[in-house]
Amino acid sequence: MPKTWDPSSLDPEAALHRLKAGNQRFLDGTATTHRTFEAARAYTPQRPFAIVLGCSDSRTPVEILFDQGFGDLFVVRIAGNIVAPSGVGSIEFAASAFGTRLVVVMGHTGCGAISATVQAMAGNGPESKNLKSITDRITPHIQGIANANSGPETMRQAMRANVRASVDHLRHGSQILEELVLKGRVQVVGAEYDLETGRVNFFDY
Repeated sequence: MPKTWDPSSLDPEAALHRLKAGNQRFLDGTATTHRTFEAARAYTPQRPFAIVLGCSDSRTPVEILFDQGFGDLFVVRIAGNIVAPSGVGSIEFAASAFGTRLVVVMGHTGCGAISATVQAMAGNGPESKNLKSITDRITPHIQGIANANSGPETMRQAMRANVRASVDHLRHGSQILEELVLKGRVQVVGAEYDLETGRVNFFDY
């Protein structure tokens, strides 16, 4: 990797504040990000201030939710915001190549991957081995929380448990990221996006 530390990078607390402020603008209807092509920013070298592992759900467009534009965020999206090898590699790449110091794992309410996993736990799993690879990664983290008759609040708790598991995996399942976390150079946090309100809540912050 070319580098794993850039002292000029935005620190995790400042990056988190920037994300919160952007989400508030999104909620207030005062978002400032241009929807048109920004040539000046699109062609400059990448310098993302945060890495976001989010769900592929079409209702969770990360840059829009945080009112950020070209080059601001390094986004990895996969159903259920699960931590798979390619996702870990992508996050390692961003942290190493760009010196980005904040990693956010963002789940959301009404997550289809969580619902599919609950159905799989009840014996109605997907026939596709590729889809099964997603539900199999989520299952260990929500067993004992959700079942086929679970209501919205229980499903929310299952989603949060899955997010926390992904956070823990990134902190301890990658030698590169674990070393950066232990040295205080990178922070990995969990968050949830509420589809009904549009608000992103960060766990423990």
